[in-house]
Amino acid sequence: MTKRQALYLISLTELLAMSVWFSASAVVPALAAAWKLTGAGQAWLTMSVQLGFVVGALASALLNLADRIPGRWLFAMSSLLAGGATLFIPAVGGGLPAALVLRFLTGVFLAGVYPVGMKIMATWTREDRGFGVGLLVGALTLGSAAPHLLKVLGGAGAWRPVLFMSGALAVAGSLLAGLFIREGPQRTAAPKFDWRYAAGMWRNKEIAMANLGYFGHMWELYAAWTWVPVFLVASFRGSGFDEKWAGLAGFGFIAAGSAGSLAAGRLADRFGRTVVTSAAMALSGSCCLLAGFFFGGNPWLLSALCLVWGFAVVADSAQFSAGVSELCPAERTGTALTLQTSLGFLLTLVTIRLVPALERLVTWRWAFVPLAIGPVLGVWAMLRLRRLPASAKMACGRR
Repeated sequence: MTKRQALYLISLTELLAMSVWFSASAVVPALAAAWKLTGAGQAWLTMSVQLGFVVGALASALLNLADRIPGRWLFAMSSLLAGGATLFIPAVGGGLPAALVLRFLTGVFLAGVYPVGMKIMATWTREDRGFGVGLLVGALTLGSAAPHLLKVLGGAGAWRPVLFMSGALAVAGSLLAGLFIREGPQRTAAPKFDWRYAAGMWRNKEIAMANLGYFGHMWELYAAWTWVPVFLVASFRGSGFDEKWAGLAGFGFIAAGSAGSLAAGRLADRFGRTVVTSAAMALSGSCCLLAGFFFGGNPWLLSALCLVWGFAVVADSAQFSAGVSELCPAERTGTALTLQTSLGFLLTLVTIRLVPALERLVTWRWAFVPLAIGPVLGVWAMLRLRRLPASAKMACGRR
């Protein structure tokens, strides 16, 4: 298998596996009508996945699973179980309580997909690691957007087809991973179990700064991915446009991040990770402040702004992970990335729940404004990291 084939195959399996993440969130309006959900119930359809991911990722980090178990088997089994948990929701049809348990389990299993995929990608890249991990996050982004496209194809008011199709895609991804994925030439020998490494990593100042930048990014990202499509539906309805077009706009908002991840990966390998992440966060933070002023207005202008926002909001994500993989010991890459993602996703629980509460209090015009706090903090952290001598380890000295 050539390097190029490996990179594209890993990305394809990531896309398929991550299609289950927003499978329930994409059909929130239909589920709200079918199950008579409150705003809290709607938020928990996404928050339960985030919480499950945090629990699974923390357990994986403490047990060093991503560094001690062969990556393809951990990835394949995790994707299979995540797909199965998603398929059970429409098959059982037990309402919100059963769905939340299954969504939580989906998140637990996805902890063996996302960080493990990044670790496998790191074994195939070195000078071009920003592009490689960017390609993976771009695939993750398309996978996260896929349910919104499936909703359009399956009917805007139908929720069961979306969940069935998303679950089937994750199962297909597990089969591809188990049969074809291999780790690359940068692979290191499995280290001894050391539960203290996850805690000791925070004593490394440059890794701590990279993680702080990632946390600022995550403060915004998943709240935007969860609620901007809902925001678009409400805005299009208010303008008299069919919900189908809002669904396409929601898909475009998330899917645009795949192009952002690829572009940022190329630029970060050339100009440095701290520069590119800071620029992306400045742009996405500006969109947080502006989006509400377009609510209920021209849907094409709103969609254009959201495409820019979607491009920028995830463009920096891969570069935080690539940076941490370059700053930490090579044999501990899986643990470092798993810990980074687990704590970042824990933070998303706050903002996913915050946005609908703010919408009720201050309307959609101002609901996204507090998300800009994250990018501001993230830019500060990355500029601090840039001044540290150890930052020269990133992007082959380009910081």
